[in-house]
Amino acid sequence: MPLDLSHMRSTLADHYDLTPSAKLAASMGHIYDRMDRVVSPPDWAIYAPYVKAINTLKKERNAVILGHNYMTPEIFHGISDFVGDSLQLAIKATEVDADVIVQCGVHFMAETSKILSPSKTVLMPDMDAGCSLAESITAEGVEDIRSRYPGAPVVSYVNTTAEVKAASDICCTSSNAAQIVAAQDSHTVIMTPDQYLAQNVARDVPQKKVVWWEGSCIVHEQYTAQDLRDFREWNPGTRLIAHPECPPDVVNEADFSGSTSGIIKYVTDEKPDKAMLITECSMASNIADSLPEVDFVGPCNMCPYMKKITLEKVLWSLHSMEGQVEVDAEVAKKARLSVQRMIDLSRQLGI
Repeated sequence: MPLDLSHMRSTLADHYDLTPSAKLAASMGHIYDRMDRVVSPPDWAIYAPYVKAINTLKKERNAVILGHNYMTPEIFHGISDFVGDSLQLAIKATEVDADVIVQCGVHFMAETSKILSPSKTVLMPDMDAGCSLAESITAEGVEDIRSRYPGAPVVSYVNTTAEVKAASDICCTSSNAAQIVAAQDSHTVIMTPDQYLAQNVARDVPQKKVVWWEGSCIVHEQYTAQDLRDFREWNPGTRLIAHPECPPDVVNEADFSGSTSGIIKYVTDEKPDKAMLITECSMASNIADSLPEVDFVGPCNMCPYMKKITLEKVLWSLHSMEGQVEVDAEVAKKARLSVQRMIDLSRQLGI
């Protein structure tokens, strides 16, 4: 059921002082310092009352907030206890002593946290925060492609629903996909649901026949190789850094390709004078203040699903305890096995 925004706002107003306050904003300068390069002082005066209320309430609830790399800066820096990619956050959720997990990301991430931490309450601030990639395939789709390649293992991206994970043999992330595929015994390996990640893996693992499901991310599929060539011409010397969910010709045109964590490490280590991140644009905003020597330049393709998560909705989820994510026990058991196989194999391979 969609959030009743009018009811949510009136209820929050009855319980919290959310009036924009320059005085409060100034008193929270230690938090603002993490994002002052990308968030204006007037905006921070609006955000500060929400940040204060959320950080107070999460202590009362014994809650932790997991902030994905694509969250806006006020969420990423202002309220998140842990930040990272989807799998990093789900694993961190298993390690913390908390009763409640608030997932600031999209729905499949909350499912993964629930799969790995079944005894904890997992809250999704907006249940409509879906994912075009995760929604491009179903468990029936997995069985369909499996029937076309008998005996081939199914390697599914963690950016999938619990049902798809449960129907797969093993999961992968964008950072370990090539190693996971290379380690499969079969010559033919099925990858779902991201066709571009699979095509990029096929290039890197030529000893395998990689076949794929034709899904894609609405953010990363928008970029073209010509975009990158044009940008090089307009901004010579800019380092172009692409996510492997981009089409192969885009990845080939880039100076570096890696997962969200890989991108952060690359920029932190290399510290180029200018960098363009070929991914969801909040990535650059969230690392800008920690890398003042790097000039992050356009473009900006935003994920409309990630942007459904706001401070207001996070506060409401903690206040009301609505938006609890549940996963069928049998589905969760099978999905957990696919994720655990990936974790175990990654450790075995030293990645």
